[in-house]
Parts: sequence; structure tokens; C-alpha cells
Amino acid sequence: MVDAKGSTARVGPGTGVLVVGLGRSGIAAARLLHKLGAAVKGIDSAPEELIDRDFRDWASRSGVELECASHRDSLPGGIELVVVSPGVPLDLPLLVEAGAKGVKVVGELALAASLVSIPTVAVTGTNGKSTVTELIGEMFRAAGRRVFVGGNLGSPLSEYLLDPFEAEVLVLEVSSFQLDTAPDFRPEVGVLLNISPDHLDRYDDYEHYAASKFALFAAQGNSDAAVLNRDDPEIIGRLDKSDFKGRRFFFGTGLRKGEMGARIEGSEIVVRGIAAEKEERYRLDNGPLGSAPNLHNAAAAILAARLLGCPEQAVGKGLAGFKPLGHRLERIAEIGGVLYLDDSKATNIGAVAAALAGMSRPVVLIAGGRDKGGDYRLMREVVKKKVKAVVLIGEAREKMAAAFQDVTQVKSAADLAAAVNLARTLAEKGDAVLLSPACASFDMFRSYGHRGEVFQEAVRALRDKENDKV
Repeated sequence: MVDAKGSTARVGPGTGVLVVGLGRSGIAAARLLHKLGAAVKGIDSAPEELIDRDFRDWASRSGVELECASHRDSLPGGIELVVVSPGVPLDLPLLVEAGAKGVKVVGELALAASLVSIPTVAVTGTNGKSTVTELIGEMFRAAGRRVFVGGNLGSPLSEYLLDPFEAEVLVLEVSSFQLDTAPDFRPEVGVLLNISPDHLDRYDDYEHYAASKFALFAAQGNSDAAVLNRDDPEIIGRLDKSDFKGRRFFFGTGLRKGEMGARIEGSEIVVRGIAAEKEERYRLDNGPLGSAPNLHNAAAAILAARLLGCPEQAVGKGLAGFKPLGHRLERIAEIGGVLYLDDSKATNIGAVAAALAGMSRPVVLIAGGRDKGGDYRLMREVVKKKVKAVVLIGEAREKMAAAFQDVTQVKSAADLAAAVNLARTLAEKGDAVLLSPACASFDMFRSYGHRGEVFQEAVRALRDKENDKV
């Protein structure tokens, strides 16, 4: 395979490729590899009935061998390349064996990116990736540009290559897991939003997790651009230790004199360094982007879009027309003067801290779920300042209770519906009930989206009950 932006691996007719993990990205990679003429084999630890049926039927027709419910420790014979899905641990014995034998192990992102030469903006960070990715895409659509928006969000890049529509711009959300297996990935514009503890159940420690985010810039050249959060101490503290060649642009409230980037002034974003000496101003007084943490998200998106040539007018139009994604500080209802907000996507402590920091009302917080290895004590100050009571659910509730019990009132509930009802008794007119879990959802739900849906159903049931009393 010849990479327009580096060199990942070579795939041609008959190349033996093993795809590990058959979720959406693994399926897209397997289909793409088959299209390239490779001899593809796919494996997954899930039983056959949990693998997409259409894909299984296609594999049977196409001569792609699948090995389901597989926990094999050894590499099959004839394999020259391994493509691993983002959720697969990289310490699996067969992956370790592949490395020891000199068989390249790459991710679906690396595979697909090596086949395109379309101008690309890639967005990573602990929180806000999806919002910023979609917002940049909206700006380019407003400019009338053909844009593919995907990656870790929605459609894998391989899906675009299976049915390309001559996109002029690629806007990709990329996770740390994807960056771990894409050392040659080189976006013209790379955006790093923030870094806070997350996925510590996967990484050896926080240092390794944080370093994975900076891998976004590793392959950039002098003509490429790195967009960085000036207000994030973790990012700024690592700049001197990070070796990357791209031009640096900053966003945030704390830009230094003369720095190029997007400065946040109240609800206005002032951009400098894109169009000669001209300053561009974007007002966000009204709408969902005008308050924290979305002001930082908007500033990052503006800067990235402008750096990749999106016209100023289209950027403004994209900002005005943007509708926030679901389960991200989504307003569900106001019942008896209490506002109910669904922030189920907040699966780590950084996301919850950012949500709480932007709240103007006293908060009854619903949190908990499957622990991801974070230190909930890092939230103590913002919880003490913003949260009048916390209602905990799920596997992590005891650990979270220990972290918060001396800074706010702590209650527990058996399930999310009970948590909503309990939160109602704790909240007063003018308060907000905020679902912002700081945990994964998989102890009680299929996904963070499912968790948000259950919360919304419980809120609607509470609203109907209150209305019946009137």
C-alpha cells in the first residue's frame, strides 16, 4: 500500500490480512481489504449471532473466513498484516506475536488514511470531539463543499472509500485508541481539545494516555497546523516535551500577546493570524454554543475550519445553524421550575467537571456506572461549589460516595428511574437535575445513548405525573 501521507503497509492481490474485532470499523476494514484484493480473515471474541448478519452473509459469499467466539492466542498462518479495531487491547497474545514476527499491526484509520490524499482535519481530546467534528463539518457544508464527516464518530473512513463521493474535505474524529495504531497518520490540521484522566482501565497510567493524544501531531510537517487549547494545563505543560513540526495555533481565554489563534472574550470569539493582519469576530450570545464548555469547542472549530480554507462567512453560517448532538447537556424538560439535563455522554471526570463549571443553577447531580479508573477526588472542588446533592447509581457508586461524602449530600438509587425520582425530592425551584455520570454505561445499559434515553423517559414520566396533579 502506498501512502500519500506516509507509509503504513502494502496490500495487494493475495496479501494475507487478519482483521481483529468485527464491530463497525472492523467490518469496514474487512470490506475495504477485500476490495483491494487481499485474502482477508476476520476474528472476534463475540459469538456469531452478535456479529452483524449482513456482514456475515457478505463474508460467506465473498470467501472471507470469519472466526467468531475466538480467543486464539496465536497468529494464523499466512498473515502479512493485522488490522486491529479500536476497542481491542493491544496486549493480546496474537498481537504481541505479530509484532515479534515483524508483522505490522495497524488500525482501520491507518489503513484507510493511507489510501487518500484529501485535505484532512482531525479532532481528538478527552471531551468535545464529536461536537467539534460535527461543527466543522457544518461549516464546510455551509460553504458548499463536499465533506465527509466520520472516523470515530459515525462512519469509519473505510466506509467512505467503499463508496467514495469525491469529497473535498475530510473531517475526522479520532480517539486515542485509533492514534495508538496510526503512527503515520498526517492530518493537515490536527485539533487537540483537552486532556483529562480517561480510559485508565486500558492504559498503564495517565502518562501513557496523555501521550497518546499528542500522537496526532507526530507525522505532521512544517506546512501542517496544530490547534491547541491554551487554557488546558495538561496540554500546555507537555508542549516543551513534545516534538512536532506543525505550526501552532491556540484557542481559549488565555492567549498570550502576539499568539495566533482564537481568543474567547465573553461570548465572542476573536480570530487572529488567518487572514493577514485582519481580526475576525464571531458572536455567540444566543444559542447552545454561547456558554461553557461549548465556547471552547466553537473556538477550536472556527480555527480549524479557517485553517483549512473554509470562508469566514460560511463559518458564521455554520455556527448559527448548528444543532447540538444528543446526550450532551441536552435540555429535556423544566418541571416545577427545575431544569432536567441529559449529559449521558459525559463518561469521564473531565467531562463532568466541564459541565458543572458551566452551570449557573445549583445542581442535583446523577452520576455513576462502570468505573473507568479515574480519580473522582479530582472533581471534589467543583462538586463542592456547584452540587447541592449527588445521587449515585451503578457499580462505581461506593467509590464515588467515598470521594464526595464530605463535600456534598450523597444518596444512592437502585436504578436510573429511581435516581430521577429521588433527585426530584432533593431539587428546589431554580435548581437543575443533571445526568452526568463520569462513568461508562455498560454495567446497566447498552451504551451512553441508551442510558440517556432511559433518563429522558424517566423525566417525561415525572413530567406527566406532575401534570396529572394540576
